[in-house]
Amino acid sequence: MELMIKDLEFSYQKHPVLKRTSFTLKGGQLICVLGKNGAGKSTLFRCILGFLKGFQGTILIDDIRLNDYSERELAKKIAYIPQNHNFVFAYPVIDMVMMGTAASLSLFGSPGKREREKALEALKMTGIEGLKNRIYSQLSGGEQQLVLIARAITQEARILLLDEPCASLDYGNQIRVMSELKNLSENGYLVVMSTHNPEHAFYFAHQAMVMMDGSVKALGEPSNVLTKELLESLYQVPIDIYKDENSGRKICMPGKENQICGNCTTVS
Repeated sequence: MELMIKDLEFSYQKHPVLKRTSFTLKGGQLICVLGKNGAGKSTLFRCILGFLKGFQGTILIDDIRLNDYSERELAKKIAYIPQNHNFVFAYPVIDMVMMGTAASLSLFGSPGKREREKALEALKMTGIEGLKNRIYSQLSGGEQQLVLIARAITQEARILLLDEPCASLDYGNQIRVMSELKNLSENGYLVVMSTHNPEHAFYFAHQAMVMMDGSVKALGEPSNVLTKELLESLYQVPIDIYKDENSGRKICMPGKENQICGNCTTVS
């Protein structure tokens, strides 16, 4: 699958948010989108999802214009995974995941055996099949996020958009969620997620996209595009980047006064 954006522009009333934004993303990759608040990340996602109609430019999904898809057809192409949210009703996990099959049902259809099997397979894919009978609202934040990912899988869309999926998660759950998203990308999904943490890009992403002032400032392999200069320009604070000599991974830290590990060397 392929997502192509050409000269995308969007304004809220007279305030421009997206400015001639262009890029192409292909399946089999995890893309981390970085940018400070107000850079246009959420607006970009809402345009791609079809939530905002007044944009200028072109959005192509598998070479077909976004506006040429019906809502049901679009739901079979793109799934949106929000941040954790609470439901008023006490839904079991299996029911939450089966909600993702709605796009494949007829107008008055209801989930049956086939949909339940799809939900169970999605739970297995995300490693949480043991939670199937638990109540969603009683799960931890990380478990809830994995349930929402499983729900998106049952939608059978191959493009997944996630708006800051790790924002409210502790460190361990961030790693679990990011690892699962990386696994999905390596199984052919195109996973595009926004984040405020450069480490997510360095450790897990195939590509990093940096948005500044409503346009894409950089797009490419994280170790190449996430430079000290770019991150300092983005976040307006002193930043140092180090490379671990054992693993080869880069580490992003604020300020030159911080102590670094004995196996790390500074990267310009």
